[in-house]
Amino acid sequence: MASPRRVLILGSVSPCAHTPHSDPGATTLADASERAARRESRRKRRSQGIQQLPWRTLTNPYEPIAVASEDQIEAIHDASMRILEETGMDFLHPEALEILSTAGAEVTPGTQRVRLDRHLVEEVVSSAPESFHLHARNPEHDLVMGPGSINFGMIASPPNSSDADGGRRTGNFTDYCNFLRLGQAFNVIHFFGGYPVEPVDLPPGTRHLDCLSAFLTLTDKVFHAYSLGRQRILDALEIVRIGYGLTESELKDQPSMITVVNSSSPLRLDGPMIEGLVEMARMNQPVVATPFTLSGAMAPVTLAGAIAQQNAEALAMITLTQLANPGAPSVYGAFTSNVDMKSGAPAFGTPEFTRAALVGGQLARRYRIPYRSTGGTAAKAVDAQAAYESQMSLWGAVMGHAALILHGAGWMEGSLVASFEKFIIDVEMLQMMAEFLQGLAVDDDELAVDVIAEVGPGGHFFGAAHTLERYETAFYAPLVSDWNNYETWLEAGGETADQRANRLWKQALAEFEPPPLPDDRRAELEEFVAHRKQEGGVG
Repeated sequence: MASPRRVLILGSVSPCAHTPHSDPGATTLADASERAARRESRRKRRSQGIQQLPWRTLTNPYEPIAVASEDQIEAIHDASMRILEETGMDFLHPEALEILSTAGAEVTPGTQRVRLDRHLVEEVVSSAPESFHLHARNPEHDLVMGPGSINFGMIASPPNSSDADGGRRTGNFTDYCNFLRLGQAFNVIHFFGGYPVEPVDLPPGTRHLDCLSAFLTLTDKVFHAYSLGRQRILDALEIVRIGYGLTESELKDQPSMITVVNSSSPLRLDGPMIEGLVEMARMNQPVVATPFTLSGAMAPVTLAGAIAQQNAEALAMITLTQLANPGAPSVYGAFTSNVDMKSGAPAFGTPEFTRAALVGGQLARRYRIPYRSTGGTAAKAVDAQAAYESQMSLWGAVMGHAALILHGAGWMEGSLVASFEKFIIDVEMLQMMAEFLQGLAVDDDELAVDVIAEVGPGGHFFGAAHTLERYETAFYAPLVSDWNNYETWLEAGGETADQRANRLWKQALAEFEPPPLPDDRRAELEEFVAHRKQEGGVG
């Protein structure tokens, strides 16, 4: 099958449609001329394309911010152990109960309640690797998970999408694929942490087949599969194996896909999540154990209590992961925020959210496990609130030394909406953060003492050779920000940031070209998806 068409699709036509191979013997002069014209058009677009930062493997050169003292971290750890020993946690699947019971955990007869001894937890969790390599379909987009590494992901899992032209709408496959294109197009997006928007126009039983195959045909970066039962994960593993051109044993030796397993706070892990966790662990694929602890609702109203519960739930999930396959790559996930006590609505990008993210990083480092954190905002519009709450979230994740930052671009309305304009504005923030992470170079050339002497008192540096050699790359070049004076800005149309973002996401889609996928892999992928659909997918 041919590659997906390079078109900006805003209507109802399927954005991931494929066109059949043409007959090689039927090529005409007109066909050749048309192809040459398309190549020239692509060349011109590339030369006029969006100027952005290159793909970078980012590391965090700064010391993490420690909100809690060592004694406070140990107090939180002890409280978490008491929760698991005294209260316990419900594991809603017989396979998990058997795995935990065999390892020595106490399972209350006739219930799904499990109590975990602290020594068991500490010993088992210690088998999780401190770092690991996460493989992308394109090796240039491989990720490192470990101390100092940092990787940005885009929005995942909202049921709605929005843009300035079409407004807020139910998630659909057209928007889903367009978000994949944007995530592929911008270098600062390192991975996909889930479906950028839930395409509810696709049948639930086979939706994962279309979504996962779209990841492989429209992107070549690391992506995520939902742990919503065993079969969905088994399908995802096979799709990754096909797309990467691996054998099953090679896939097991090469972590290539992530899943996020969320507990149902407080202190419960559901059956479908358990099935996904176990299958991923047994195939040596990373499990991101992430409690969803909302302080004041699903966790204590005190931040220390909410973090202690978060820690207990995360460690319990990591324990199950390691018992299913000792040494399986695991990630300590934190998602503690607070609710608005007036309405009960979740809040994000709050001071509590940011402090919790920093403490989560301290706990992950205590257990020597890579850390996952989150961006976010409760804002309903692409406005100042959306920017400052997202920035607060981002700082907590970055200075908490998260290796994985989910929901880094496009998140709106407390994860209920994926916004095209917000995606672009967040890409700007992520690019600025990526540049900030480059640190400071200090040498004779950078200190420029001779240049300062050359210019002297009262001069200027615009015409200095030192400046002219560097002016094109000396400073970060903004994607969205306008640095012109007021008159120049007004003369150019007076666009606001959200208006420029609207123009930029459309330009990115118009210029998009899918990464190559070998024809044999594409054919095998299509055959597998068709076969699984014929079987009915997941009941």
